[in-house]
Amino acid sequence: MNHADEYRTKLVTPNDAVRVVRSGDWVEYGQFAVSAVALDGALAARRDELRDVKIRATTRAIGIPETVKSDPTTEHFVYHNLHFSGHDRKAHDQGLCWFVPILYHEVPRYYRENCRVDVAMMPVAPMDRNGYFNFSLSNSHARAICDRAKTIIVEVNPRLPVCLGGREENVHISEVDLIVESDWKVPELSSAEPSEVDRKIASLIVAELRDGCCIQLGIGGMPNAVGSMIARSDLKDLGIHTEMFCDSMMEMVLAGRVTGARKATDRGKIAYTFCLGSKACYDFLDRNPMCASYPVDYTNDPFVISRNDDFIAINNCVEIDLFGQVCSESSGTRHISGTGGQVDFTYGAYRSKGGKAFLCMSSTFEKNGSVVSRIKPLLTKGSIVTDPRSLVSYVVTEYGIVNLKGKSTWERAESLISIAHPDFRDELVREAEKMGIWRRANRIRTESATVVAFRR
Repeated sequence: MNHADEYRTKLVTPNDAVRVVRSGDWVEYGQFAVSAVALDGALAARRDELRDVKIRATTRAIGIPETVKSDPTTEHFVYHNLHFSGHDRKAHDQGLCWFVPILYHEVPRYYRENCRVDVAMMPVAPMDRNGYFNFSLSNSHARAICDRAKTIIVEVNPRLPVCLGGREENVHISEVDLIVESDWKVPELSSAEPSEVDRKIASLIVAELRDGCCIQLGIGGMPNAVGSMIARSDLKDLGIHTEMFCDSMMEMVLAGRVTGARKATDRGKIAYTFCLGSKACYDFLDRNPMCASYPVDYTNDPFVISRNDDFIAINNCVEIDLFGQVCSESSGTRHISGTGGQVDFTYGAYRSKGGKAFLCMSSTFEKNGSVVSRIKPLLTKGSIVTDPRSLVSYVVTEYGIVNLKGKSTWERAESLISIAHPDFRDELVREAEKMGIWRRANRIRTESATVVAFRR
């Protein structure tokens, strides 16, 4: 039987495909921009026939699953997620989604050793002439899911780009049990418009870069601002090794800043594990031999990251306390996103010769009409520690950059207060004194536009 004949024998309707799901099963939906849609709707229609079906996804960009919306009691469908999108956060706030804590580079191992997968519903690009379905915009842990699954259903969408490997970027028709076809619009992520604070932080970071750096950018207005500034700079021969490929990275490439010529790994190529961005960004990746899609246990492995000299990791955080503990995923007990790859890249960049890991935030934010400092004596009660104090190195606000590595508790407090908003520094000093981490000899002064902490 040739591949085309095998395709026809396995092709069914979504309603027929979801008949394989039984009560108590664990069902995988995919990740990021590629998450089951037609199969989700068909499974939701079976609600009254099923109980306790566990659904698992990662950063579902297309919206709250129909299964979840159909069952506010969660008696029929229980939704789990490894990293929240805005839709997942909304479901969580309604009591309809459970968070799965992860270190992102470990996730394929979780699946191969720990996670049960009865049915994998995997969105894919159309089959190629050799019988392979491409995982498109999310390699991540897709191959590990398929390796673990008892039943594999692919949801073929012709709108999905083909993202070349790398490795582990596809599944063969011989491994697939059922095929359904769909044509949903691939969700796009609008680039957040950088604020003036974002641009100030970005300018501080870009000043730290040099020719040949290898770069990872997180998500949000500030990383976008960094990418745009790099595109307009005279930096050359930059490399990209990242978890998320995004529009600002495409902008850097099109501006001629990225060649990958000095990379130790994947020389001349961009290594990434998923993409969230605009259609233009997706079109850029489609069959682009410069871009290599890899599983996350490669892209996010700190030891792989550190093989590239001058590695620069740039990520956002929510708040930091005077001990240097960083929260990047919750606001108190309210969950926002997840650890994602922040720990992976913070450690990997520090291991890199000449590498730097920047954790960035505005010095303040507004809450209920009041201005609140993001640098706090202690993290907000219930906040999750994403980066332990022993891991954190460079911290950036619009008031400057400090490096916490090798510093004592009082030196850390002094450094962090130096980049806090001026309106909060006296209060932070008083709290540091109460906590026993402030020396009487400590002084803080302003030099030019950047605040620098020092001991007299």
